[in-house]
Amino acid sequence: MRVKIIGNLLLLAVIVAVISFFAAPAVAFFAIRSAADANDAAALARLIDYPAVRQSLRPQLAGNPAAQAPAPSFLEDPVGAVRRQFEPEAVASEDVDAYLTPAAMAALTRGEGRFARQRTSLTPSSRASDPTPTPVYWGVNRARLGVSDEGGSRTIFTFERRGPFEWRLAHIGLPDGVAPSAVSPRPAGAPAPTGRKAG
Repeated sequence: MRVKIIGNLLLLAVIVAVISFFAAPAVAFFAIRSAADANDAAALARLIDYPAVRQSLRPQLAGNPAAQAPAPSFLEDPVGAVRRQFEPEAVASEDVDAYLTPAAMAALTRGEGRFARQRTSLTPSSRASDPTPTPVYWGVNRARLGVSDEGGSRTIFTFERRGPFEWRLAHIGLPDGVAPSAVSPRPAGAPAPTGRKAG
């Protein structure tokens, strides 16, 4: 009887570990949203690889649509991985760090795409909209989650595993289009504009 109980406990522990392993990227996504809402820069620093995310945003803001997807890993595509290493450094036409403030990160996790750079604070109406991310790709060391706005434009978040259960945001894929050059206030409760209609 005791052996059976121990066996059941071990099986339960394995199941919990497997679920935790595969659910960890989604947990990291919601942790980023929560930390951004709380303006917790220290928590965001633990969850986001800022140098990698900046590097992912620069070519997109410079007009390179191929940069919306992260570079392939050496195991997945060795030729593509080497080619991306030798591509010239892109010069962003917009301020990359404008997308990395807590308010902008909170807006990105809600699918505001290129309009997120306008956010300097979160209003109660924006916090009320909490879209659930959908899986785009799930692998052992990399996972991608997408959040869509009302118009169907999708912002992609790529997480990379840095430990058995530790995942960090390493890439943000912005929707097509360009960000607006000026902040245009919206009435309270109005839906966020889509990234594809920017320009």
